[in-house]
Amino acid sequence: MSDEHGRDETPEERADRNFEDILQELRVVLTGTQLISGFLLAVAFQSRFEDLDADEIVHYLVLVGLSALATLLGLTPVAVHRLHFAKRRKGMIVRLANAFLIATLAVVSVLVVGVTSFIFEVVVSSAAGLWAAVGTGAVVVALWGTALLAHRGRSSVQP
Repeated sequence: MSDEHGRDETPEERADRNFEDILQELRVVLTGTQLISGFLLAVAFQSRFEDLDADEIVHYLVLVGLSALATLLGLTPVAVHRLHFAKRRKGMIVRLANAFLIATLAVVSVLVVGVTSFIFEVVVSSAAGLWAAVGTGAVVVALWGTALLAHRGRSSVQP
């Protein structure tokens, strides 16, 4: 049975394929999140860490919290799959995993803005950190906007 994209697959096969795609995307996102988390962990053990002022420490701790949240969000689709895979609910698993992946991407985007801002704040100045946040945030908004609008004006998906 062919779907609207010319694929000859059952709904179960489509759900399996979609879940595999989600898992591949999660691998990429979680690798990046692990690198950021490792960077944040290493920062706390640097000699200059004690030179941070109260605002910089709050900024740092917010970033650690965002990093933990991104990691947990990224792991949740796997937990959902483990808890529900034998119940023949793959469609629900795919929808939920997709929502968690999008939430993970959003949190990682905010995390990247925050980490960039933090680095500029500590290395240069608070003002530089603010400018870095604004610049990086603008890039994030532009890229997410492009991703959201990518399908407009096209009648079909091109390979």
